[in-house]
Amino acid sequence: MTSITRVLFLCTGNSARSQIAEAFLRHYASDHFEVYSAGLDPKGMNPLTVKVMSEIGIDISGQKSKSVTEYLGKQLIQILITVCDQAEKNCPTTWPGINQKLHWSFEDPAAIEGSDEEKLQKFRDVRDQLDQKIKSWLNAQGIEIKK
Repeated sequence: MTSITRVLFLCTGNSARSQIAEAFLRHYASDHFEVYSAGLDPKGMNPLTVKVMSEIGIDISGQKSKSVTEYLGKQLIQILITVCDQAEKNCPTTWPGINQKLHWSFEDPAAIEGSDEEKLQKFRDVRDQLDQKIKSWLNAQGIEIKK
C-alpha cells in the first residue's frame, strides 16, 4: 500500500491562488495527494475565487481560509508549494517533514484594480495559469490526471 503524499499550497491571504491550486490538485489527483492550503495572514475566501472555479464545474464554496499555523508542527506535510512571492519570502524556514519545497509565482488577482469585469478576468487568467501549472507538474511526475 502506498501512502498518500500531503501537499500544502501557501500564499499570503489564502483567499485566491492557494485555494485554486488546492482545488485543482484535489480534482485531478486526490488518489495521490492529500491537499491543503493556507495563508501567512488569512483574509477569508474571495467570492471571485469561488465564482471562477464554479464556472468550470469545481465547487469550492466549502473551502475556508486558514492560517499556516493550523499545519506548522501539527500536520506532516511532505510537499510545500508557495504560490506567491510574499509567501516564499516569509515562509517558515524550518518545517519538519518537508522533503520538497517549490515556488510558483502567480500574480495576486485580488490586488487588481479596475472594473468588476476586469477583476473577474484576472481571476480567470490566474485560474487558468494554475490549472496548466498543476497539470504540467502532475505530468512531469508521471501521474495521470483524472478528468
